[in-house]
Amino acid sequence: MSSKEGIFKKCYDFTEADTARSQGVYPFFKPIGKNAGTKVLIEGRELIMAGSNNYLGLAGDKRMIEASIEATRDYGTSCSGSRFMNGTLTLHEELEAKLADFVGKDDALCFTTGYQTNLGAISTMAGRGDHIITDKFNHASIMDGIFLTSGINKSVEVHRYRHNNFEDLEKILSSLPLEASKLIVTDGVFSMEGDIVDLPAMKKLAEKYNAGLYLDEAHAIGVLGATGRGTTEHYGNTDYADLIMCTFSKAFGSIGGFVAGDAKVIDYIKHFARPLIFSASMPPANVAAVMTALDIIKEEPERIKRLQEIGRKMVKGFTELGFDTGTSVTPIVPLVIGDNEKTFLFWKNLFDRGVYVNPVISPAVPPNRAMIRTSYMATHTDEELDQILEISGEEGRKLGIID
Repeated sequence: MSSKEGIFKKCYDFTEADTARSQGVYPFFKPIGKNAGTKVLIEGRELIMAGSNNYLGLAGDKRMIEASIEATRDYGTSCSGSRFMNGTLTLHEELEAKLADFVGKDDALCFTTGYQTNLGAISTMAGRGDHIITDKFNHASIMDGIFLTSGINKSVEVHRYRHNNFEDLEKILSSLPLEASKLIVTDGVFSMEGDIVDLPAMKKLAEKYNAGLYLDEAHAIGVLGATGRGTTEHYGNTDYADLIMCTFSKAFGSIGGFVAGDAKVIDYIKHFARPLIFSASMPPANVAAVMTALDIIKEEPERIKRLQEIGRKMVKGFTELGFDTGTSVTPIVPLVIGDNEKTFLFWKNLFDRGVYVNPVISPAVPPNRAMIRTSYMATHTDEELDQILEISGEEGRKLGIID
């Protein structure tokens, strides 16, 4: 049997990427030669970055870089083991204490990536006979955490409700036995739509139907609230969520993730989360960078204020141009197009004119909801933002996306 048959046949049958490459509209895996905050160098050209999750502009901050270098000198480049064994540093525990205090919870636990945080925390929480109720627009890492749960515990029941539709959520909850163990899982800010969950309404339903509430704050901490503490601060109550999760690869400008909650719950996750136990722990440089980012967030609330101002400016600007920005109220601003081909052409035209954005198609979004996902940093200048709007308007009109 040749390598083009059997298990590998699907690899050779996959031609869509090659077709897009030959047409010059392949948008993925673009190597960045240099990253200078709001500008990037790609293929020898400088582009405005309007597709990064570096919301507070901290990934290139000199204080973050120096903290990473110092930690590497003290601890080396790797922990060379899992948190469960030899991979827990005093740095990890110091960061966890600071994070728990920051989000108003008893304790916190750090994972090597945000993706692993959702896999580990969600799969550990739900067991045989339990119910997980999830928004249909939740991030893929949430869904994969649920799939891992279902794989380990075959009798876990998964229920998906329509995006931000609390009538649908209550319909599901009311159909389940009141005494049954249930966990509602939701994003705080939805990564593609840029809208915010109605957390107070969700908490009321959780209490009414005896359910726990797990809140993914990947795109909310550093973005929402007067001091960047996320969705709970946005609504004014840290008790709205039982467990709070966040990644460090967005506003914190590093990599890793954490989950925070009651000390006994976190201790349980610590001893049973497979992605924690069987993965090498978060490297010292990244831990030090996150601690520095946390200090900056506390000391410089003007970054959060500026980011929120930019979000409002861009939603208003794109809407006035005639783009469909959906329900966004954050610095994640989707330009909903619907048609895949037109989405890729629009991306290419923006790229050719010096604006880097992200085209998103199914399965990342529902079918017929292809979009350009734009996202902004607190460090963008008004001149850069106006340039993005001007170029987007011109290219959108050429393709008939707007009038």
